[in-house]
Amino acid sequence: MPRLSDQERQEVMRYLEADEPLPEKYRFLLFEDKRQVELVWNGKTNTVCNVVLPFQTIEQVDEPRAEQPADAMAMEQTDLFSTDLRGRQLQGWTNKLIWGDNKLILSSLKNGPLREQIEAQGGLKLIYIDPPFDVGADFSMDIEIGGDTFTKKPNILEEIAYRDTWGKGADSFITMIYERLALMRALLATDGSIYVHCDWRVNSLLRLALDEVFGAEFFVNEIIWKRKGGSALSSMKKLSVNTDTVFLCTKSSLPTWNKVHMEPDQDYIEQMFTRQGEDGRRYMVNVMRSPSPRPNLMYDYKGHKAPPNGWAVPYETMARLDEEGRLYFPASKEPLKNPLKSIQIQD
Repeated sequence: MPRLSDQERQEVMRYLEADEPLPEKYRFLLFEDKRQVELVWNGKTNTVCNVVLPFQTIEQVDEPRAEQPADAMAMEQTDLFSTDLRGRQLQGWTNKLIWGDNKLILSSLKNGPLREQIEAQGGLKLIYIDPPFDVGADFSMDIEIGGDTFTKKPNILEEIAYRDTWGKGADSFITMIYERLALMRALLATDGSIYVHCDWRVNSLLRLALDEVFGAEFFVNEIIWKRKGGSALSSMKKLSVNTDTVFLCTKSSLPTWNKVHMEPDQDYIEQMFTRQGEDGRRYMVNVMRSPSPRPNLMYDYKGHKAPPNGWAVPYETMARLDEEGRLYFPASKEPLKNPLKSIQIQD
């Protein structure tokens, strides 16, 4: 058991009787902590905001709903994402633009009555945030009216909403983002993910904060986004800063992941899918031999002998490709000169 001074014992009792969290030093005095690396900064605290504020509807933008039988039938659906014939949401808490301090908003969502509605629909599956980059940007704009040009300064609401500056020091920045990340993690569903957009000014701090809040084992990707071409300024004495970073973390080891498919470039199709079938679809053929030998790849298939290192896939996969019509059988069964090939179709 740890040995505490009388003063420390009294302090612990005061915190327990007040139902308040113990100061950070007691985590090491009273408990065995197995963390080998920890992010520490001036003002760090594990206390998270628990304020609950009411949400007030300021404006609702929607077209008048047509009273049609089809809409009435759609109303019977209870799914959060159900829409009427014109794509308007029927019910639920989505498609809301909330204005205010995001720490207070997150705390109110986490601890307030909306939390039950959110969790009833499966919880938050995805969060994307774009915190301040500390770029020191001025979002004033020039407006031309007639033949004159006027500079419009941002009003106080625009400064709060669009300000991309921090300038209060690294410890202040990490304190700000740390507490908000903790609230977001609490709101995320077990299979949820978070994307954090940043740039070179704060990406090292954000990565460490994400590891601290979500756990390094749940860090998935560092996505590098190129936002412009290289600079041609001859006065520069360094490489161009032309990328941003998007960090992806998950709350668990089993996150929701929806594959994204994009239309391929036509040049890519013509270069890669060089053959064309009678139905007009283009395809390529891949030689079905393995680069290294494995026992389960050494078998004959429909009279075609395995190459020296075996086929590229096990027998079960080969039979499935054959059943799907995705194998090309050459007339000669010589495994080296005319190997069996698989067909990859460009759908």
